Amino acid sequence: MATKTLTNDDFAKMDIKQLQEQLGTSAEGLSHDEAAKRLTQYGTNTIRHGKRQSQLLSFLKNFTSMMAILLWVSGFIAMFAGMVELGIAIWAVNLINGCFSFWQEHAAQKATDSLRKMLPTFVQVTRDGKDMQINADDLVPGDVFAIQAGNAIPADARLTEVSSMQVDESALTGESVPTSKRSTYNHGDGQFAEKNIVYAGTVVTSGTATAIALSTGMQTEFGKIASLTQNEKQTASPLQQELNRLTRQLSLIAIMIGVVFFVLAIFFVHYPVAKSFIFALGMIVAFIPEGLLPTVTLSLAQGTQRMAKKHALLKQLNSVETLGETTVICSDKTGTLTQNQMTINNVWLPTRTYAVTGTGYVNNGHIQFGSKDFDTTQDADLSRLLQIALLNNDTQVQAPATSQDTPKILGTPTEAALDILTAKAGLDKTTVAKEMPRLAELPFDSDRKRMTTIHPTADGGRVIYTKGALDGMLSISDQILDGGNVRAMTDADRNEINHANEMYAAQGLRALAFAYREVGADSSTLPQDNKAISIDAAERHMIFVGLTIMADPPRPEIYDAVKKCHRANIRIIMVTGDSALTAKSVAVKIGLTSDKARVITGDELNQMSDDQLREAVKGEVIFARVAPEHKFRIVSTCQANGDIVASTGDGVNDAPALKKADIGIAMGVTGTDVAKDAADMILTDDNFASIVAAIEEGRTVYSNLQKFLLYILNSNVPEAAPSVIFLFTRGLVPLPLTVMQILTVDLGTDMLPALGLGAEQSEPGIMDQPPRPRTAHLLNKSIIWKAFGLYGLVASVISTVAYFFVNKMNGWPSIALASNGDVYREATTMTLAAIVFCQIAAAINCRTQISSVFSIGIFSNHRIWWGIAFEVLLLACLIYIPFLQGLFNTAPLGVSEWIFLIVIPIPLFLLEELRKYLVRQHHAKQ
Repeated sequence: MATKTLTNDDFAKMDIKQLQEQLGTSAEGLSHDEAAKRLTQYGTNTIRHGKRQSQLLSFLKNFTSMMAILLWVSGFIAMFAGMVELGIAIWAVNLINGCFSFWQEHAAQKATDSLRKMLPTFVQVTRDGKDMQINADDLVPGDVFAIQAGNAIPADARLTEVSSMQVDESALTGESVPTSKRSTYNHGDGQFAEKNIVYAGTVVTSGTATAIALSTGMQTEFGKIASLTQNEKQTASPLQQELNRLTRQLSLIAIMIGVVFFVLAIFFVHYPVAKSFIFALGMIVAFIPEGLLPTVTLSLAQGTQRMAKKHALLKQLNSVETLGETTVICSDKTGTLTQNQMTINNVWLPTRTYAVTGTGYVNNGHIQFGSKDFDTTQDADLSRLLQIALLNNDTQVQAPATSQDTPKILGTPTEAALDILTAKAGLDKTTVAKEMPRLAELPFDSDRKRMTTIHPTADGGRVIYTKGALDGMLSISDQILDGGNVRAMTDADRNEINHANEMYAAQGLRALAFAYREVGADSSTLPQDNKAISIDAAERHMIFVGLTIMADPPRPEIYDAVKKCHRANIRIIMVTGDSALTAKSVAVKIGLTSDKARVITGDELNQMSDDQLREAVKGEVIFARVAPEHKFRIVSTCQANGDIVASTGDGVNDAPALKKADIGIAMGVTGTDVAKDAADMILTDDNFASIVAAIEEGRTVYSNLQKFLLYILNSNVPEAAPSVIFLFTRGLVPLPLTVMQILTVDLGTDMLPALGLGAEQSEPGIMDQPPRPRTAHLLNKSIIWKAFGLYGLVASVISTVAYFFVNKMNGWPSIALASNGDVYREATTMTLAAIVFCQIAAAINCRTQISSVFSIGIFSNHRIWWGIAFEVLLLACLIYIPFLQGLFNTAPLGVSEWIFLIVIPIPLFLLEELRKYLVRQHHAKQ
């Protein structure tokens, strides 16, 4: 069986006998022995997923980021400086954080796996002349197998017998309209266009067929594209790059401070070099925010959980923030911007036009005339059209089981829309079909673009019902139904019909024409044997009835989502396989573009240079009649322009673009396995509005990252200030804060309020701002000034005052500052407590950047208040539990000290509210 040098087009051109000889098979199928040999030769009929990183490597990568390495080094430095407990604690935090990150991403991967839609489990084959059912994994090239409506096609195959079959090939081509198939050769336009070839991963929407498998598994077109996608390398996300930059910045700051204090200790205080080095190492550790990495991880995890509730499943934690940077969304049309449910809006008749209310594949509307519900039995022309729509129809619409489910169609979207139209008219399909059963059928094909059925009439005659594309229907019609009367069709009639069609087409709507012809019982114009009726005999001298006008309606929520994107300076580029007219009509209708937008077709795109395309994607542009592989070039071009690109897709051919995009977004409902594998995010509802909600969440996560970065860094200066005082007084002021107390703030009291900031809701107007530029960074001048200047200095002064307050209460300055004993421990405890209470004010202040906290509700974030309650409780435990007193060098505080502490947050909060007010006033004036 030498098939390696043959293409699918070569197989399509062969007659059946040649095909069977080439594939070493026959009408009786393969023998069991031959099938077993080929299974060994070609392997199982499965799509192998990309080689995943081992669980061990996935686990270890969480301990090798730059921030994690910084903590490993910090722990080593702490141990080297004699602070063994601190070093062990830092390493423990790193271990806990790494394990948590691994668990989160492992859980996301499991959720992704659960969404997979695999190839069909079983297939009906013929082997040794007998029909049997086998596992689809065991299908081999040369197998003869049967397919019918609803089946997912298990392999690339050549059709040998076909009955009215249409196939949804959108997974490969992106084209939403099903393709008609036949057993004879006819190559259409574009790739995968052979009429007698079907492809793995596509779905039969109607009809039946027998086929011979040409290729299976990874040798199918589906498998070839999957293997290309799996070789695409994953690049670091913008957040990973930003955290690496932040790590370098914090490391540099800490090392610079350490060097400065090392020099000062030697030349100003005249410490011995060894002692000065140990002191400098302690300062470096104090300025490294050990709690930052676990806080970032937990905040991203919270973001992924909130997104999951909004129908967006993220596979990588770092993808959360990348969404917030998105500047361009390359979106499919069908099913993402629209409902993917063809709906008839109007019925056009020569005498009048009817409106049809309701959308989707549910009976939720009525046929109206003059904005009032209309009794269809009162118009003979309308009744005739509805009868044709009902009887000339092979599709069934299954009602949803629950309100949360969507209707399922067995057949084509167009016929499903007709089915719902007749239901809205009150017709019962079962009853009418019994009265007028189908005697014969001339199935739809893409050449004549028509379908005809023949039914009996009450007087013993027959009626021919035909529906199809208008141009083909007018060519076979020479009469017209006009107000219940049949008359000859004139040129004026044809012009009027064509004008109506053009008017609807300009709006991006599709027209379907209907006609009929009655044949008397004794007529010789039609063979009496229904099986002998030919297309030429039936489809002639037809009586034209009218048009149904249909469209795939936009999702109701899409309008607000598009407006939100425009306000946020996010450009949306529609990339669709549909026609240019339909694409532009939908884009203008939902506000995606103006009517001046440029429409580029796939053929035009092929002729464009890279520079021309780079200029084109900067403006209002729509891509129509493009193949999914074009999407990769569009995404790459946008990225070359400096954009952060989110791209949607559901088909196997979308996978390279999904992998290439900064955020690849696969459809969870209609998406293929390969697309889901390649994507960073999966939409569980296939809804564009969910993308916008996820982008808003991404922006919120970044804003919250900055908020708790500021909060965590706030405590660094007051943590270091006691060591500075101790150093520059040459020990006259005993060290006001011990190393373990510093650790208490970094890894204990600060953690839960910081996580509360990570759960903060979006600030008002967050989607009214442009995406942050790539040149903007987490640690900016504003945060540095607030953390190390304003907030940090104020907290340093307050904590120092608190230290001296305790000493004052115990006789200072009449007696020297205590350097050990109960008073010293009480003084260091007071310093620690003052820093904690300053951080309480900081937690509240950091909730907003310039808006008043009162505008979002001071108690609206319950997690922050639970975090504050926790840090006060933890502080109390450290102060009053004897075991912890010895470990953290603390002592009980009196009533006066507690009053001092409780007062601290009030002026800090009010002063920050005043600062935000002045900033808002300044912005308003500008």
